[in-house]
Amino acid sequence: MRKRSLIKILSILVGIIIIYYSVTILIARHNNPQIVGDILQSDAIKLRLSYLSERQLHILLTVEDPDFYCHKGVDLSTSGAGITTITQGLVKKLYFRQFKPGIRKIKQTLIARFALDPLVSKENQLLMLINIFDFCYGTKGFGEASEYYFGKFFSELTEDEYIALVAMFAGCSSYNPIHNAEANAERVARIKRVLAGEYVPRKMKDIYYSDDKDAFTIKLKQPI
Repeated sequence: MRKRSLIKILSILVGIIIIYYSVTILIARHNNPQIVGDILQSDAIKLRLSYLSERQLHILLTVEDPDFYCHKGVDLSTSGAGITTITQGLVKKLYFRQFKPGIRKIKQTLIARFALDPLVSKENQLLMLINIFDFCYGTKGFGEASEYYFGKFFSELTEDEYIALVAMFAGCSSYNPIHNAEANAERVARIKRVLAGEYVPRKMKDIYYSDDKDAFTIKLKQPI
């Protein structure tokens, strides 16, 4: 009798969870056109995707989301991809006022897989990414970051300067080219090794391009 009651309770809980996440996905799909449309039509879009060269796009995807054009918003297998795809990162910024690990990670993943990726083209996802990513200190997108950190327009960046900004995707404070210049330079060197084929990520979480992260992590300064 006890066992039957427990099974019944568990079944009810599972049902509630399924309904909760199903409603979450439906609401996200309903709100998606408005949320994405507002961003794409706003002054936040300072750079067009065409402003990035093929090489720059290759660098960005190699570091941030190697299988971006093939996965459906979620990638749990590609070496060097980490646990958050570009799509999931956008969900975090567009659908959450405050994001904390735990249950919200489940919501983030489901919205990425069933709401954002199916309804928003890969090109528009990238367009939003390059314009709204937080580069710290109130700086959004590659356009503002180029001027803030290097005093240049985006089109004037050298490849190393561009990679220095891409390096910040792993942590805009931790790899800040001004306040943590040494750590940023170290990550740039690691990224260049990957781009040159001198290092191949060995597992999904190998985003620091080393089997032993502590072997090369530089003691970081506290962000201002």
